[in-house]
Amino acid sequence: MKLWQTILAAAGFAALAQSGAAAAALTVINVGAPKVNCVFNPICAVVVNDSVGNLTYTPLGAGTFLQSRTYPGQSGTPGAGTTAYEYRIDLTQSPNVTDCLVGLVINFGPVVKLPYGANNAQGQVFVVTQGGLGSVGIKSAEQDGDVITFTFDKYLCRGQTTFFFGLAAHKAPVGTTATMFALGATPFIQTTARAPQH
Repeated sequence: MKLWQTILAAAGFAALAQSGAAAAALTVINVGAPKVNCVFNPICAVVVNDSVGNLTYTPLGAGTFLQSRTYPGQSGTPGAGTTAYEYRIDLTQSPNVTDCLVGLVINFGPVVKLPYGANNAQGQVFVVTQGGLGSVGIKSAEQDGDVITFTFDKYLCRGQTTFFFGLAAHKAPVGTTATMFALGATPFIQTTARAPQH
């Protein structure tokens, strides 16, 4: 069984994990803020809705969380009619973290491809590596059915946070469960998040 199949099975997506089909690689583009906001807002300034999946009662301990951020694509922009979804995992405030995280799995559904890159290069995933928080990016994103597996470009350990990384979808946000996979005694850690209804 491949790594992504093991992750999906542990996250409760047994039918997908047993699939013989290969996961599809999504295009990941590193971007800067606030320029990336122009994909969704004509004046390049977005009004966000944030929620937090608290990780206090997991092996990661107090002060750690998964942040979900959404904002609408406005008319007259490439992202018009979509909702932007951004995520960030923060391990900066807990002295008790012993496990390092390797990635994140979300049942996200269909993704909209948009011109996030230079010269309007199209991609499905953007990573805000300039003008924002963070030091850990996204190495790859693979989608199998509705489920997306994000693999970090280095281990996310105590004292660190990921960059914000995001996608766009046509559907409105609902509550869901996200699964982080880790190096350590507890390989899978779940918390609440938001993703498109599908």
